[in-house]
Amino acid sequence: MEENITENKNATAKIAHSSEMKPLVQTEQFYTQLDEKHQDYETSAEAPTNKGNLVKYTTEKTHICNVCGLVYYSELSLLNHLLVHSNEQNSVCKECGRIFKEKRKLVRHLRVHKSEKLFICDVCRKPFIDAASLKSHCQTHSNEKPYACDICSKTFSMRGHLRRHLRIHTNKKPYACEVCNKAFTSLSYLKIHFRIHTKERPYVCEVCSKAFSDGHNLKRHLRIHTKEKHYVCEVCSKAFNEGCSLKRHLRIHTKEKPYVCEVCSKAFSVGSNLKMHLRIHAKEKPYVCEVCSKAFSDYRSLKVHLRIHTKEKPYVCEVCSKAFARNEKLASHLLTHSDEKPYVCKICDEAFTRSNSLKFHLRTHAKE
Repeated sequence: MEENITENKNATAKIAHSSEMKPLVQTEQFYTQLDEKHQDYETSAEAPTNKGNLVKYTTEKTHICNVCGLVYYSELSLLNHLLVHSNEQNSVCKECGRIFKEKRKLVRHLRVHKSEKLFICDVCRKPFIDAASLKSHCQTHSNEKPYACDICSKTFSMRGHLRRHLRIHTNKKPYACEVCNKAFTSLSYLKIHFRIHTKERPYVCEVCSKAFSDGHNLKRHLRIHTKEKHYVCEVCSKAFNEGCSLKRHLRIHTKEKPYVCEVCSKAFSVGSNLKMHLRIHAKEKPYVCEVCSKAFSDYRSLKVHLRIHTKEKPYVCEVCSKAFARNEKLASHLLTHSDEKPYVCKICDEAFTRSNSLKFHLRTHAKE
């Protein structure tokens, strides 16, 4: 028996193409296998609390079947494969090799391959493969949110969403990426994150062909083409295509800066700005220009810098048609067309339209 195992391990590459049981070589199938093990976890009251229970993705095939030598990406897919060698009667999907302990589960699964979706939502006509999925979806159309968080009183239409939300308060992140060790509160978030490593972008814009790693980002992107801006600021009437963008914008009016740097106490209205700022202290500059090798602490700065090489000037003055590479340069330029002079000298009260003009002026006082 041991000799056979050794031989099979050496022949792993050949066995990998066996029609009886396909190894997990595609990301989509890899995700599907993980879903089966953790569908019960998402609906249970208990959640793993230690690192030993973390669900992990890896880009290397390191899990070997001791019976036939097949190699898999994860322990979960290997465990699923081992059912083939057990004495139990299992149902195997001929399309993708996925194994089910119960025939009814295989029948339900086959609808995925057949695109058979018999249950249709009366409100939005979205189809589903079973009644339970439809029932869960229908709650999104009603204002009913019977599940409330005892800690912050936030309400949810589905029990599973409340359970996932509670992990924010308990700081439980049972789903960890094996590539970079980043942990997440839900399997769906880990799936989306893992596409960073696989470079997978399955959601493609039909208008401009730009691709995204998750559906939410594509949906948000589409509003650029449709010019949809449903979220309007009550203070200045500026409109936004997302609620979170409006919420972030409102901090300009409220002067709220909830994100504080623990090193220098500088405060920010947006969390991502604090994250970028912290790289200054860490001397981190992960974004490198491929043309001149200049490095930057954030992607936006690199993007702006690249316009030096491309000569791109997307910000155009509507008064005189002068173009600029940076939005703030345009904003500064627009002051020259108005009587506004926001930069005032504290020594002699002379006002200027540009900060550089004020700096130059201050040198005259330094010479005195």
